[in-house]
Amino acid sequence: MTATDPFTAELQVYEPHFVGLPPLGPYLREVWRRRAFAFELSRTQLRAESFDTVFGQVWLILNPICLAGVYLLLVDIIRHGAKPPGLFAHITVGIFAYYFVTGAIRHAVTSVTGGGKLILNSAFPRVLLPLAAVIEAWKRFVPTIFVYIPIHLLSGLPVNANLLYVIPLVGLMAVMAAGFSMIVAAVQVYFRDLASFLPYLLRLWLYASPVLYFTHDAGAYKAILYVNPLGQLLAAWSTVLHEGHAPGPVTLLVATAWAFGVLIVGFLFFVSREREFAVRL
Repeated sequence: MTATDPFTAELQVYEPHFVGLPPLGPYLREVWRRRAFAFELSRTQLRAESFDTVFGQVWLILNPICLAGVYLLLVDIIRHGAKPPGLFAHITVGIFAYYFVTGAIRHAVTSVTGGGKLILNSAFPRVLLPLAAVIEAWKRFVPTIFVYIPIHLLSGLPVNANLLYVIPLVGLMAVMAAGFSMIVAAVQVYFRDLASFLPYLLRLWLYASPVLYFTHDAGAYKAILYVNPLGQLLAAWSTVLHEGHAPGPVTLLVATAWAFGVLIVGFLFFVSREREFAVRL
């Protein structure tokens, strides 16, 4: 009979498994309590990308404006010079809004897989990682608002009380960005090629959204704007900024349903898989 070796550790094997949803009340309270972590993480990521330098901030503005100029030239060629008034302002502000949402998605897709050491060594709600990407995208979006103001005025577009609709529309963009950010961050854990394939999907999303064209130009393809999560939201965005009108109730209803629907699905999917991230990293 051999004596038991006290120095032989017991072998334990951890395998991925579906753990279900944690208690959502305490979880959300913990997310709110640790919100400073997401803000600090977003600040660190921006600093790493030279956002706090003069050239970094200049490039932040020049990049979308240059893209708007290129797209304007492309649309002008396709239309044979028959471009409607205010098209440059429409494309510019559309790109600003589009990049607010998709910028959060692009940075969030690797937020979990890129934060492996943090996840393995710290206890915190993992949803803060993609939310930090949304905060980062918001900080990038705010300066573009002040750049667009002179473009709006020089284009002779309406200035009235309906411009206040911009506030809830930006809020819906942030909600949608958060939902999609959580989805792609969780999916990237299981399918590591998503980050490489994502830019192509986002480019197709741009062409399917009313950024390079007005909603009334969609014609027979107008139905796409209802199945496109950003379709009606950007349509309302254009109605407010380009036409100076309040968005229609159906447009607002569809945009709100898409935004909060994506948020709920993204949050539940992310949180339900959160506890096995450490095993898969």
